[in-house]
Amino acid sequence: MNDSLRQRFERLGMRLAELDALLADPQVAADVKRLRTLSREQSEVADVVGRWRRYLQREQDLAAAREMLVAESDAEMAAMAQQEVVDAEADLARLEHELQLALIPRDPEDARNAFVEIRAGTGGDESALFAGDLARMYLRYFERQGWRVEVMSASESELGGYKELVLKVDGSDVFGTLRFESGGHRVQRVPATEAQGRIHTSACTVAVMPEPDEAEEVQLNPAELRIDTFRASGAGGQHVNKTDSAIRITHLPTGIVAECQDDRSQHRNKAKAMAVLAARLREKDRAERAAKEAATRKSLVGSGDRSDRIRTYNFPQGRLTDHRINLTLYKLGQIMDGELDDVVAALKAARAAEQLAQLETGER
Repeated sequence: MNDSLRQRFERLGMRLAELDALLADPQVAADVKRLRTLSREQSEVADVVGRWRRYLQREQDLAAAREMLVAESDAEMAAMAQQEVVDAEADLARLEHELQLALIPRDPEDARNAFVEIRAGTGGDESALFAGDLARMYLRYFERQGWRVEVMSASESELGGYKELVLKVDGSDVFGTLRFESGGHRVQRVPATEAQGRIHTSACTVAVMPEPDEAEEVQLNPAELRIDTFRASGAGGQHVNKTDSAIRITHLPTGIVAECQDDRSQHRNKAKAMAVLAARLREKDRAERAAKEAATRKSLVGSGDRSDRIRTYNFPQGRLTDHRINLTLYKLGQIMDGELDDVVAALKAARAAEQLAQLETGER
């Protein structure tokens, strides 16, 4: 490891001592917002410093093992020293890579909650059924993560899938985990409605939008909004509203629409629709900025635009392919049951590798 990296980790060690002192200060403890910010930083810095200290310890272990290897005349002890050299060198290589990754600037949006929007695309009823399958896959994954989910808006199809579903997901690092799910999801399979056994291709789009901080939330001008009320549609029976409690809000300057009919209360539906609209407007601004950046450098994992075809789910072959990183997994059944860890980990690793390459290029 070069001297400049060592100096950076030493400075992080000093920063950790400062943070520990600040968090022990009663005045800081009384400021809830500052306490939360400092606690988050302390947790992140402590993790990096812990790895750095393990790295230094393994360096000492390696030096001691090499000295023993040179001085030791007993064959058995020399073999033990040689094995320690091999183990220490492997640990140092792994820790150095982890420490380099730790230097990658963290996107503050990664820690935010998120809105997940699933929308049926081309393919008619089969697309809506696939949207339902994607919703089930994500909901099971969210449950495995221990995240909380709230339905913001749901438009069901006649066959049981969804024309559109919007979920609000609360938990730890939700947006950072789900950000690469945005894009076009294509399915290849024999639909339940297909009598001839032919394979059909249909598609859905998924958009993952970070929940804005209250201080950064989009300010909506009431004069630019058209708010319509209507009677909620549903499967029938007691769940169909008898009053006009459903809400549709249109942002006139952009034409962006958000609606909610999930709640029986018109006021709660309006609040949910406003939250979704604000997130969509913020996502529009983010996408426009990303498009400008992509004009000069195409991202490894795609632009995140929902029109991109990012993934194919091939049911006859039991195969999932993520086209952005050429990842192919033959475990589609488990993935559709919510086991997304391998996919998420591969996408995160690809992004980290790209960021690390940029960091190294910048340092040179």
